[in-house]
Amino acid sequence: MMAKQQTAFLWKVGAPAGQGVMTTGLLFSKLCAQSGGNVFDYAEYPSLIQGGHNTYEVLCSTSPVNNRAWQVDYLVCLDKVTLETHEHRLRSGSIVLFDPAAGKISPTGDYTIIALPLKELLAELKANSIMANMIALGASWALVGGQRKKLETLIAEQFGKKGAEIVKLNQNCADRGFETIVGNTTTTITFPWHKPEKTPIVLGGNDAFSLAAAAADCRFYASYPMTPSSSVLATLAAWQKMTDMVVRHAEDEVGVVSEALGASFAGVRAAVGTSGGGFALMTESLSYAGIGEIPLVVFLSQRPGPATGLPTWTEQGDLLFACYAGHGEFPKIVLAPGDVTEMVVLTKQAFDLADIYQTPVLVLSDKFLSESRMVLDSEVVERELSTPPEYGKTIRQVDELPYLRYKNTDDGISPRLIPGTPGTHYQANSYEHLEDSHTTEDPEERSMQVEKRLRKQATYLSNHWQMPSIEGSLERAEYIFVTWGSSKLVVSQARDMMDQPTAHIHFTHVYPMDREKVAALFAPNRHYVLVENNATGQFGTLLRSEAGVDIKHSIRKYDGRAFYSEEILAALESA
Repeated sequence: MMAKQQTAFLWKVGAPAGQGVMTTGLLFSKLCAQSGGNVFDYAEYPSLIQGGHNTYEVLCSTSPVNNRAWQVDYLVCLDKVTLETHEHRLRSGSIVLFDPAAGKISPTGDYTIIALPLKELLAELKANSIMANMIALGASWALVGGQRKKLETLIAEQFGKKGAEIVKLNQNCADRGFETIVGNTTTTITFPWHKPEKTPIVLGGNDAFSLAAAAADCRFYASYPMTPSSSVLATLAAWQKMTDMVVRHAEDEVGVVSEALGASFAGVRAAVGTSGGGFALMTESLSYAGIGEIPLVVFLSQRPGPATGLPTWTEQGDLLFACYAGHGEFPKIVLAPGDVTEMVVLTKQAFDLADIYQTPVLVLSDKFLSESRMVLDSEVVERELSTPPEYGKTIRQVDELPYLRYKNTDDGISPRLIPGTPGTHYQANSYEHLEDSHTTEDPEERSMQVEKRLRKQATYLSNHWQMPSIEGSLERAEYIFVTWGSSKLVVSQARDMMDQPTAHIHFTHVYPMDREKVAALFAPNRHYVLVENNATGQFGTLLRSEAGVDIKHSIRKYDGRAFYSEEILAALESA
């Protein structure tokens, strides 16, 4: 087989948990990005420490990419299960790396199998069986025409803290895998690798939240580890010396939100991170933040429920829960980034909005967005992160006494004095209160405070709410896709694959929303298609209740897996 030119390929590796799949995938993705490729990568894994079936796939292209692809060009099988599970995604011309010692296989398609004798090579190298992943990494990099020196350098960077002996052993394994392919096959491709003009920024959703939180002057972050939000806790903890942020692994989610509210009351920007079951435990304190008018940012990374559900898989199943969480009526703001760049922008904005409106602001992610990684435009990221924070009506001294913490104002927002100012005091408890913060049960005072708090919503819709983005012509489109959150990724890619004229309405500021402005986007004679990673069409419900819009055609997926663009096309054809 002759070497061939490619402008895009999908590489996938699979093995049982504990065999280094995540390390192999991450290193392969880094190699592609550092060699000038645009990458989108994503890992899937069961909730097992050992065993199960783990995968990591990397789409690499000469053009920007924002989702995965269905057809696998290179499948690296560290066990027989990988081939059996993913063989249906291979195409004519796909290449499979497989260890003959893993068992006999019966190919069912027109693809090429290259023997990679992992067990034999490990014995030759006197290496532990777990290092089969490094042999596979080297072989994979040779298959796509990568430079051996780049491979060796990256391994040295990855394992440098473990000492020279570990670095050398990993390099030897990778080099041996590389040599096996270069010396025994002509199936390598010619991909236009090059040195990027700038060092590429490759981030996942959780990385982007962490970076933006630090740039937004967040000084306190608390969390109880819960997939898929857990890595934010680890990342921010690792950055504490650089950021001066206090990062707390609390005993449970009740402690998490209580500590964060205390920090926020004391005058620093605070955030918490969690997933569905953890957020359920926080909702009482969310109401406390509402009546106490205490700023708080909540990072809610969704996974399939109910209860524990599928803890390591993905779904957009908590939208309505987030919008209506907490007992009683109080304003809150819900933002839903659709990609990693939007995660940077909206996280930064969330901290500003929490201070400006003195209320909880939720940033919704999901496992797919949280853990997929892609190349970002460094200039966009740097510009967004460099904007100064907006603290709203936060004050550190008062001009007149008595100080009225909950003063009735036209915009619903009262001046928030940071505690510690001599000669002043106020309460911030969970009871209804007078303007001066003292507890009351007077009906007129109660009504006034309810109306004051709810006026924040009108102020937000007037000053900071953002219309959905629109791509394509609504007038000429045969299909108009409607998305929120990570569904943006699959629809953007699906539109590129379609011959028909299409448009795309994508919501990021999902709650509350301006009824009249949103309704104006939806005309009765147009074909709208709502794409959601849940079973009941929750955003469709929200559109009906908030804007009076009823979308008849929806495409939904709720098996714990994210959409592939090909699934969108198939759903349209079968409708």
